[in-house]
Amino acid sequence: MRDKLKGGTVAGRVLVTGHNGYVGSVLVPCLLEAGWEVTGMDSRYFSRCTLVAGLAETTPVSKDIRDLEPADLHGFDAVVHLAALSNDPIGNLNAGWTEEINFRASARLAELAKAAGVRRFVFSSSCIMYGMSEANVVTEESPLAPSTEYARSKVKSERAIGQLAGEGFSPTFLRNGTIYGLSPRMRFDTVFNDLMGAAVTRGSVVVHSDGKPWRPVVHVQDVARAFLAVLEAPEADVHNQAFNTGADHLNHQIIELAEIAVKTVPGCELEVQSRPGADQRTYRTDFGKFARVFPDFEFRGTRDGARDLYEALRASGITRETFADKRFTRLRWLSYLLDSGQLDTTLRWTNGKRQANHD
Repeated sequence: MRDKLKGGTVAGRVLVTGHNGYVGSVLVPCLLEAGWEVTGMDSRYFSRCTLVAGLAETTPVSKDIRDLEPADLHGFDAVVHLAALSNDPIGNLNAGWTEEINFRASARLAELAKAAGVRRFVFSSSCIMYGMSEANVVTEESPLAPSTEYARSKVKSERAIGQLAGEGFSPTFLRNGTIYGLSPRMRFDTVFNDLMGAAVTRGSVVVHSDGKPWRPVVHVQDVARAFLAVLEAPEADVHNQAFNTGADHLNHQIIELAEIAVKTVPGCELEVQSRPGADQRTYRTDFGKFARVFPDFEFRGTRDGARDLYEALRASGITRETFADKRFTRLRWLSYLLDSGQLDTTLRWTNGKRQANHD
């Protein structure tokens, strides 16, 4: 891989799948600033789901990752693979979609990348694969107990891609915590974004469980920086390794996240409505491995991140209507595209040119 900016060259050529999504639209500017030549590949499901300006100019490829061809991977030094159906509710809607897109297409992408001589492959995984862990704190060595299709797809993808590791092909798996923070392709269906969005637009936060489940939260800009750090780390430090992405001080119970949101937004009130059947997934994550390999990397504190998000949402002029808009909840938006006939029952565009008209 070429030295970053040495002699006028770039750091390398990287393909980012899902570059138009929540994380991708934050990651691409980060990579460009660091000197990478970026090509983005995206199915453009969410190209109309824009909250704020800030999408970076890059070389775009409008393509479903299920339709990749060997030539699509030629000439790249690295792949950052973000593209996926992004959460449990979508996986529950149709398990076959998650199996096909999140697992099978991911494994095939890695096979094509290896065959094309792509040396580095960074996979966006998730701490959700630990499931309802019985351990007090989970590490990368803890048993995996995926309880949803989305979580299972991440486990199977890691295993399939890891089996390809060897001389000339070095995968790394970033198991992200629950991501929050402002992005051009905003989401309000992650827990802290939802709490902060409600606090800003409604002046109240409602917790529907007892608030005791744990979540490791991490700012989207820090996730982008973590991908860059792995991409530029010595290969020996990250080869075929999984990393919980975050820091120990970012583990919070849901009630604590709600209290942070309430304290961040002036005049906001908190209401706890414990309901049977509320989400009780809980996992408290150990981030010591990431800290050891990247000792100079600093994650922002959750209270600082909450203030950043509060100021950014206010500056965006967000309203209650915008916060509740279907564009910012992935399941509702995909359901809309299906119900309106824009996507067929395989999650493919019914008009091959339609996605290009939605940028």
